[in-house]
Amino acid sequence: MSRPAGARLLSLDALRGLAVFLMMEQHMGVWLYHSTAGVRTPWYLIAFNALGGAAAPLFITLAGVGTSLSLQRQGRGDSLLVRRGLVVLGFGYLLSALTPSWFTLRSWFVLHMMGVAIASAPLWRRLSTRGLFGTAALVIAATTPLQRWLDTPRYLINDRMALKEPFEALAGGHLRVAFVEGQFPIFPWLSMFLVGMAVGRLLAKDDQEALRKLALGVLALGLTLALVGQLSPQIPVLSFALDEPWRRLFGTPLSFFPATAAIILLLQSVVLWLIVIATWFERQVPLAKNSSMVSLGRISLTLLLVHVVVFRELSRPVELWRNLDAPSALAVIGLWTLLCTFAGRAWQRIDYRYGAEWLLRKLAR
Repeated sequence: MSRPAGARLLSLDALRGLAVFLMMEQHMGVWLYHSTAGVRTPWYLIAFNALGGAAAPLFITLAGVGTSLSLQRQGRGDSLLVRRGLVVLGFGYLLSALTPSWFTLRSWFVLHMMGVAIASAPLWRRLSTRGLFGTAALVIAATTPLQRWLDTPRYLINDRMALKEPFEALAGGHLRVAFVEGQFPIFPWLSMFLVGMAVGRLLAKDDQEALRKLALGVLALGLTLALVGQLSPQIPVLSFALDEPWRRLFGTPLSFFPATAAIILLLQSVVLWLIVIATWFERQVPLAKNSSMVSLGRISLTLLLVHVVVFRELSRPVELWRNLDAPSALAVIGLWTLLCTFAGRAWQRIDYRYGAEWLLRKLAR
């Protein structure tokens, strides 16, 4: 089944819905659950939380895909991309201002990363598809030298990423965080946006075979790097991967603050396979505009902003902050997800008017 040229890919909206669900459940699980001393966190909550690691990679890659597809439509020029990126960046700073317990105005979260990437898209759109892949590889390759130059720790705590006390005087300040040491800094996370732009070109041509080959190649490369890191203690010839700076290439730490090359490639492969599966599924079974996941995707920016403020800041006065056992935390996550789903489907009837996405369109026009 082929889709009309220029038709909206609802599968991508559904993936945005998946991304915001994964982000919300991960954040809420951490912010609501209270771990009791001597009692192990239930495995199902740990597994549920781990799934949330795919949220930001999905958002950043889909921002690249959406930007690339928008360039196929009439009237989508450089000025619109710059305005759109700056508005998304503005949302990032707004979120930082609204959540002082987590961020400062010098923090660099996923919205900041997406905003800068979209605003700089007029540069990337002029590259060939191979050029996009090459630039993405260079961004990943440059990350380790930059981390070494700044003496970036192998594990970044939140206060350092927010430049809170005692880290306010670190050389480079906000630029240091934005480029290398934030939650989702330009190096290496810009690579995912660039890959997303290349994927958008493949989707515009409906080249599913090339998309599958790309997903397989990135997975193979990521697994190769990860295996070198995992086998280095047992195989003497690979022992170099235990030392700096190689550990920043081959390591697979549970936290990706900061992310290694192996982690970036593995996460990128997960996102690519999700795009392969979602677009294939849409070809087999057309999605409805008011389906639950599509509706969540159409309000994903709104939900990203709202859930952080509600469950990071407003949960404290009502004593929900890290005050629930695992079943209760999962129940709150489930109820919130249902509320968001019903709100999204109802909101669809008025074309999601007055949400963050609507405001983005108005301000960027």
